[in-house]
Amino acid sequence: MQTPLISNEILGFLKGLGKNNNREWFEANRKAYEAARSSMLQFSEAQKMALQSHDEIEKMKLFRIHRDLRFSKDKTPYKPHFAVSFSRSGAERRGGYYLRIRPGASFIACGFWDPNKEDLLRIRKELELDAEPFKRVIDNPEFQSVWGDLQGDAVKTAPKGFEREHPNIELIRKKQFIFTRNFTDKEVKASVFPEIISSSYREIRPFFDLMSEILTTDLNGESILD
Repeated sequence: MQTPLISNEILGFLKGLGKNNNREWFEANRKAYEAARSSMLQFSEAQKMALQSHDEIEKMKLFRIHRDLRFSKDKTPYKPHFAVSFSRSGAERRGGYYLRIRPGASFIACGFWDPNKEDLLRIRKELELDAEPFKRVIDNPEFQSVWGDLQGDAVKTAPKGFEREHPNIELIRKKQFIFTRNFTDKEVKASVFPEIISSSYREIRPFFDLMSEILTTDLNGESILD
């Protein structure tokens, strides 16, 4: 069976939507939207299967293209992209995978976008105690060649309860722990793109394995799972 690719109909529809982000245009091009969405869903299902060859995936979610306008200053009704998340199975597997296809701004991402306050405190406490295992993973040259540097928002100073002068304060300040990899439209349409996604996701595993260990144990290394 041929591996689904990112088609011209996906990018073509999204380019049109980016220029005409209104309900009238969307309704007039609904068939094009449905065809593009179906193609994106097939691509995403194939990526889920590829992920399951080296990880355990609980669910895949193709996000709605309609924007939530209730609390946004931007009142355009649609997102000019398709976005997909892949959730890992079980409490012992932490971290998540993400894919966004948008003309001129496509990327994949992995990590911890919005950790809850308990998980965030646990990560920070680990970094306060000993950040060397964390640094060894994210500074590994092979890992860096795929994912580059750690990204994510951070608080401006030290979080409450942590010293501003701590040697690992730049890591402790982080509110998000994510990695992203950007792609051009030419790269997205290439026949090797599915394998690049799959191999990139595979390379994040040392980070996920370490973070899963941290988030399923206390500071003494004892499991907190039942």
